[in-house]
Amino acid sequence: MKRAKLRCFLLLSATCALLLPPHLPAQADPSLALIPWPAHVTPTQGEFVVDGKFGIGYQGYNEPRLDRARQRFLVALSRETGIPLWREAKLNPATFTIRVAGPSAPVQKLGEDESYHLEVSPTKILLTAPNPLGAMHGLETFLQLVRTTPNGFSAPAVTIDDSPRFPWRGLMIDTSRHFMPVEVIEQSLDGMEAVKLNVFHWHISDDQGFRAESKKFPLLQEKGSDGLYYTQDQIRQVLAYARDRGIRVVPEFDMPCHTTSWFVGYPQLASGKGPYEIARQWGILNAAMNPTQESTYTFLDSFIGEMTALFPDAYFHIGGDECNGKEWNANPKIQAFMRAHKLANDAALQAYFTARVQKLVTAHGKTMEGWDEVLQPNTPKDVVIQSWRGQASLAEAAQRGYRGLLSTGYYIDLNQPSSEHYLVDPLGGDAAKLTPQQQKLILGGEAAMWSEFVTPENIDTRIWPRTAAIAERFWSPQDVRDVDAMYRRLATVTKKLEYIGIQPRNTTQVMLQRMSRETNLRPLKVLAATVAPPQGYSRESLATYNAFTPLNRMVDAVPPESDTARKFHHLAEKLASGKGTPEDWDRARKWLVLWQGNDKKLEPTLGLSDLTQDLVPVSKTLSQVADIGLQALDALQKGTPIPADTRQQNIAALKSAEKPQAVLLQAIAPSVETLVRATKTE
Repeated sequence: MKRAKLRCFLLLSATCALLLPPHLPAQADPSLALIPWPAHVTPTQGEFVVDGKFGIGYQGYNEPRLDRARQRFLVALSRETGIPLWREAKLNPATFTIRVAGPSAPVQKLGEDESYHLEVSPTKILLTAPNPLGAMHGLETFLQLVRTTPNGFSAPAVTIDDSPRFPWRGLMIDTSRHFMPVEVIEQSLDGMEAVKLNVFHWHISDDQGFRAESKKFPLLQEKGSDGLYYTQDQIRQVLAYARDRGIRVVPEFDMPCHTTSWFVGYPQLASGKGPYEIARQWGILNAAMNPTQESTYTFLDSFIGEMTALFPDAYFHIGGDECNGKEWNANPKIQAFMRAHKLANDAALQAYFTARVQKLVTAHGKTMEGWDEVLQPNTPKDVVIQSWRGQASLAEAAQRGYRGLLSTGYYIDLNQPSSEHYLVDPLGGDAAKLTPQQQKLILGGEAAMWSEFVTPENIDTRIWPRTAAIAERFWSPQDVRDVDAMYRRLATVTKKLEYIGIQPRNTTQVMLQRMSRETNLRPLKVLAATVAPPQGYSRESLATYNAFTPLNRMVDAVPPESDTARKFHHLAEKLASGKGTPEDWDRARKWLVLWQGNDKKLEPTLGLSDLTQDLVPVSKTLSQVADIGLQALDALQKGTPIPADTRQQNIAALKSAEKPQAVLLQAIAPSVETLVRATKTE
């Protein structure tokens, strides 16, 4: 989705962000592994020891949702410490007091107060909040404070006053292209709660599947889902699960395009002749609703009425993106309608459709949300614009008086590093030039998890931990921008996520084990640590994929960002600039020696399985890259020149190594090139 122009917008956004200086406020204690970083942090003296005497209780307002939040908190704390606090802490005298002033809205609303105040002293903890939303955020912050110390498990003494920068902090999950079972959705909601995201954007329908049960139009799921859909009871289960975690749920039913799955059961909605089948390929397809017939709007009125009654949130997303107009242009009746109504082009026809649908959504008591394309000259001002086109498009919407949110720069399916996502800001680029009043119209943003190359098995590796960095951009003050500090904290938060069942590292381990015929996984893990999936949309050009292609190769198992390659990059830069310590030289050499010799360990087994035989050249390339790196390291450390032609040949070999092999990128080759370019020539 949104493929054609997104890459250039991402590059522009990232470039603009990189021009700004990184910064972490002076009061930031580097030992506090908090993500998102709070608005105000004041460290004090001492620490609170978490042991078997820990007790937790409420003062003031309470409700069952808060009791369940406390229980989740205790289960996570018990997993981290090994102390069975999930039971005893409710019986012990309270050393942790939660004081809530009153309830939040019966149906969670945009812009509710999510603030909290947390005081940790050596003897007690006090968490105060105006409502349960802030209290749940404060509990998550305390969990991140807990660490292992000489005294066992403890939290540093600190005072935190915290509230979010943006009211809309979302994660979109596409469940159409690859269906995600309820338990996968719920696990993602657990992760969202941990990093204070508060909107789950549920992309339910697209060309590849219609995933929600409709009782009024049952052929939608019966013919358009391959039997993989959410019953209305399951949807209510997810809604309750999300509310328990302070998360709103906004459904998206994409229209008038990305609608092939609708037409399998109801071809009368379509602009083309059909017949229609569930799409098995990715990309922008031709299928589109017929905006010129009244029966389309009669159908949608009834359908939207059913879905808005099911989903309680005030916002209803109608998609509206990527209409290529081919079916409209090929339909004589539609062309005649356009001439009769003086609709000059496909965009004008879509604007006509959007205006009609907006009235239906409003009539059912909801506010419409859509992608950039729904913004037209006469779009009603209450429509919320979600921008995939970039900060300039978002700024234009705000200048025209529309509320909006940013997804450009947060497409986590594109396998970009956390640092690139982290430096994109909803109020960056053109939005920085808006007036203060216009900037208030930018509600926040959403990470977007499109699922062409994501399955229930590996979705954890694709969403986490990078989405935690994005969550900080939505929550924390704008000047919290220190990338190195973010990565230090992200490493700790990744471990914290494991205590609530988010386990990207374990997923990689399990997938690698399945690929290997060996019990000793270390050589395969060494190789996996040095590669990464291709970024952007290049994967689609490197192999042939459809909805049935197994996603069980190394490219599917490894995380989007290689931590090993990132750390080696920093090391190579230090050594190349002459700032390396003896420990740095030793560490770099050990890594390069390990990589150089790893191919011999893998060679006997990689070719024995279809799942690994394409890794044979990948493994050899790693060895060659490491060999060049060792030559460069020797030359740099001894200060000896190397022949100019040898240097140039090595650089050419490294450039070749950077090209994809087995749909994988060799992630350390650019860093080795940094070492080679720092050498002297004869």
